[in-house]
Amino acid sequence: MKLSEFKFDLPLKLVAQNPTDDRDQSRLLVLHKDTGEIEHKTFKDIVDYFDEGDVLVTNNTKVFPARLYGNKEKTGAQIEVFLLRELNKEMHLWDVLVDPARKIRVGNKLYFGDGELVAEVIDNTTSRGRTIRFLYDGEDEDFYKLVDSLGETPLPKYIKRPVEESDRERFQTIYAEEVGAVAAPTAGMHFTKQILKRMELKGVDTTPITLHIGLGTFRPVDVEDLTKHKMDSENFKVPTETAKLVNDALDSKKRVCAVGTTSMRSLESSVNASNRLKANDGWTDRFIFPPYEFKICNALITNFHMPESTLLMMACAFGGYENVMKAYQVAIKEKYRFLSYGDAMLII
Repeated sequence: MKLSEFKFDLPLKLVAQNPTDDRDQSRLLVLHKDTGEIEHKTFKDIVDYFDEGDVLVTNNTKVFPARLYGNKEKTGAQIEVFLLRELNKEMHLWDVLVDPARKIRVGNKLYFGDGELVAEVIDNTTSRGRTIRFLYDGEDEDFYKLVDSLGETPLPKYIKRPVEESDRERFQTIYAEEVGAVAAPTAGMHFTKQILKRMELKGVDTTPITLHIGLGTFRPVDVEDLTKHKMDSENFKVPTETAKLVNDALDSKKRVCAVGTTSMRSLESSVNASNRLKANDGWTDRFIFPPYEFKICNALITNFHMPESTLLMMACAFGGYENVMKAYQVAIKEKYRFLSYGDAMLII
């Protein structure tokens, strides 16, 4: 398929700027992929679509406050430093994006807070990318606490408001455990303890994978021929217990639901020769777009995504291109809220 086939007009007023007051009060569009039928629900109704023996696969990655604001030595110019990934723990080496990039050269020092944290630029990687080394001699635990206190929740740029303290909790799933993501697995942000408890009482298993989301997930596709687009690699892990629960559900013809596109990518990157899930720990650059034969999941929970995004393409691959694009038009007409703090879609 071509990039232009995933274009649609998204009214800016539908881009959610704040989360709902309660996580499970988000709206839920249910798309039946075999018939194209659409239902309009509230997210707390999602429990009704699952039964004993079904499995929900969640991404338990945890977002860290990856956006730092520092000052350049001598000039004092303010520089935004976006932490992407830690390259070397002992040396405190990080892969980062800087803005404005033209002011930042190899050898420059950056000061954060009142000088409690200092970094030196040691390499240029891309036009905005740099490798920096934090000059810190204390304990690792203290270093991460310092980054946590100085950093800001990395809300996407399309959220046009200042970051608030409440975003630390809301731009995160309630089951986030493994620190490492610079963006939230947003489909999971609708879940509450009450919903998970109701699922448990119905006999539905919830089991984690971990995929640390980088900015590559949101990198625009800039080629019309989708076969030429390359995804950035992201680190993921599928635990042995998750593989067992999923395979037992598949063998019993039960529903296996990926909570979010990141969970789906991890599962589809860990398929054995028998089309069953295998435990795995590695990197994936899998790009899923139509047509694609899914091996593991028969249900997907996801948010409403940007036009021409790889996330929309995966949803179309799973739910059927015509079905999903039609559902998006219905969602726009019905004023569903889009993107990270927006509403949810269940494709079954």
